[in-house]
Amino acid sequence: MRRKRELTFWERLYVPEIIRGTWLTSRHFFRNLFLHTAHRFGLLKGIPAAVTFQYPEQPRPLAPRFRSRHRLTAREEGTPRCVGCMLCETVCPARCITIVAGEHPDPNVEKYPVRFDIDLGVCVYCGYCVEVCPEDAIRMDTNILDVAAYSRDGMKLDIHELMDPALRKPLAECKLKFPHRCAIHGGGERGSWEAVYNQTGSDPAGSDPIRG
Repeated sequence: MRRKRELTFWERLYVPEIIRGTWLTSRHFFRNLFLHTAHRFGLLKGIPAAVTFQYPEQPRPLAPRFRSRHRLTAREEGTPRCVGCMLCETVCPARCITIVAGEHPDPNVEKYPVRFDIDLGVCVYCGYCVEVCPEDAIRMDTNILDVAAYSRDGMKLDIHELMDPALRKPLAECKLKFPHRCAIHGGGERGSWEAVYNQTGSDPAGSDPIRG
């Protein structure tokens, strides 16, 4: 067991430590005050005035392994790589993922997500969904930190926001071509596989997969 270091005579007096702490705080204060004033006049721009990041104007650099907001990866033709295996929904300890799978017309792809929702208000950002996915269909590398909302429904991401993380509620239109459950159009089915295959020039019943 590691023993705590004993205080020296001057540290037990407290007054010298208070003076040293006040001097350290004052040094930072007057240094930053001087540099901020110089920056106002266009001087010493190369010397930062404080260690505080002025968010959101100055975003803080994030580590490569940082787990941020989720996104779904896509194949070359724009359809999600998700095959509806339900592993992420099963492994999620917060039960915040909801998937409705549908049959994919390509025999090389078992299924696809007709609906894919993530409730960020419940998510604990453990990253299990990313680790368990066999298709690399879901990632947490968007570096999006502003996940606040004014309601619980605003914290729920649907397939539109997962396919395009740049989208923000309220969504005005749907640009997804493949069939999916679309709340923008009353919750019904929207999209067609014909548009996808006409764009890629592949045959749903053929042997050429569209996995990209």
